[in-house]
Amino acid sequence: MDKGHLDLAIGLRHELHRHPELSGGERWTKQRLIDFLKQNTALEIVDRGRWFYARYPAGEGRPSVAFRADFDGLPMEETIDLPYASRFPGVAHKCGHDGHSASLAALALEINKEGAEKNVYFVFQHAEETVEGALECAPLMDEAGISEIFAYHNVPGLPKNSIAVMEDTAACGSTGMIISLTGVPAHASQPEDGRNPCFAIGEIIQSIPELTDPAGYKGLAMCTVVGINAGQEAFGMAASEGRLLLTIRSQFDHELETLRQKIENKTRDQAARYGLEYEVSLRDRVPAAVNHGESAGKVRRAAKRLGLTLLEGDSLSRGSEDFAWFTQRTRGALFWLGAGEDRAPIHTPRYDFNDEIIPAAVDMFKALLDE
Repeated sequence: MDKGHLDLAIGLRHELHRHPELSGGERWTKQRLIDFLKQNTALEIVDRGRWFYARYPAGEGRPSVAFRADFDGLPMEETIDLPYASRFPGVAHKCGHDGHSASLAALALEINKEGAEKNVYFVFQHAEETVEGALECAPLMDEAGISEIFAYHNVPGLPKNSIAVMEDTAACGSTGMIISLTGVPAHASQPEDGRNPCFAIGEIIQSIPELTDPAGYKGLAMCTVVGINAGQEAFGMAASEGRLLLTIRSQFDHELETLRQKIENKTRDQAARYGLEYEVSLRDRVPAAVNHGESAGKVRRAAKRLGLTLLEGDSLSRGSEDFAWFTQRTRGALFWLGAGEDRAPIHTPRYDFNDEIIPAAVDMFKALLDE
């Protein structure tokens, strides 16, 4: 990778880190990336509102390949002393999307200088953390006739510059569930006169190990309690309303639906037992991110050609990735790039993207273009 391009990319990464923005509100971030590409490349840039893409045209009749990077931050405090620390209280780049975008911008610099045999689309995507951004961007695959798309995610804990890729499911599908239960209020001294949802909530929570028993699933299936709200700070009244917030995830989309149905059935039974009304609603749904076998094979071959450590075996991510919406429309693969075994995990206070992996990310993308 060109040393001048790397220096520009690292400088851009630090700028993005100083100015993190939450999902759906990344106005400064998007404009800074557009300005960077206009200043340093001759690529065509298409602004699509909350996101944009740049395009290198190799010519009509050539295949079209896309690379994607996300650019939203997280609602977390910057707690480590960095010269490029977040300027905004309560918002920070603690997942590495600043590094993903800087890597894709660096690829744009390289392709602008060296050219390519294929039409290349550089997709800069908003709102990955709320799993809505890729859903908005994915129609570009059909509009532009993109035959394949690739993306990477940095992974602290894996050896620096190692590559992990998985055929089939690379990241779990997931959805948020909100279970609302409504009973009848009563004086705290006479709880038998009311209908308290807390007992039903407790029963549902206690049933989670049974509902997620691995014996009932082909792949991973999980349910996590993320919130419980019931009653109010009024010690003379028994609770009459409650909400249970869950995140369910699964390796396979049909088993995610199975788990959802089991939880809803349990809710219905408990509501009937305790005389409650209930409602179940879903939020932030994202399907499993499924890598296409041919695309995953290209990732493996590219890593081997570059002499990078290729980690074989089960690299399934329990987390979700809205990259899944792209691979529902075209071939593609999401791969993991090791950030170093001594690096703090993503979504934790001491995390910071490792600039030293940018060259490997760019080299991988360039090698994939040659496949």
